[in-house]
Amino acid sequence: MKIKKKSDLSKKSATPAAKRAKQWILITILLLITIIILPFTIILLIGLLPTITLLITDPKNSPKLVTIGCFNMAGVFIYLLHIINHYSVDGAFDIVRDVFNLIIMLGSAGIGLILYCELPNLFIFFAKISAAKRMNVIDKKLVEMAEEWGQDVINEQSKNVK
Repeated sequence: MKIKKKSDLSKKSATPAAKRAKQWILITILLLITIIILPFTIILLIGLLPTITLLITDPKNSPKLVTIGCFNMAGVFIYLLHIINHYSVDGAFDIVRDVFNLIIMLGSAGIGLILYCELPNLFIFFAKISAAKRMNVIDKKLVEMAEEWGQDVINEQSKNVK
């Protein structure tokens, strides 16, 4: 009698028929869940189009995806709450048919994109303002030192530094 080792048992894999059966079961479950929550699916698929598009076209840029996705989800979330209160497929189609609702859902992703693109420029702008203020303070201190010590001492020190 031969005793099977643990490694021999782990090498045994499921048959292709069993793998296909598991895939079909998973697909069936996903389809049932999609049908059960169809109003949510409709709102999410239409409302999150910018995020889905960004996920497909630029999946490696995760900061951009997170920024735009969060703003997009914030715009869609309002209508998901409406679907929770009035759960029907007709209500979901009414939300998607209204142009102003689409502007809010898709425009929130646009706001996220603008924020993602312009926030670095805003930080640069404030850094320049801060640097200019520091330069003014340094210049004032130099003028005070020139009055106290005399311009000759400052000129000599500047020659030694260079």
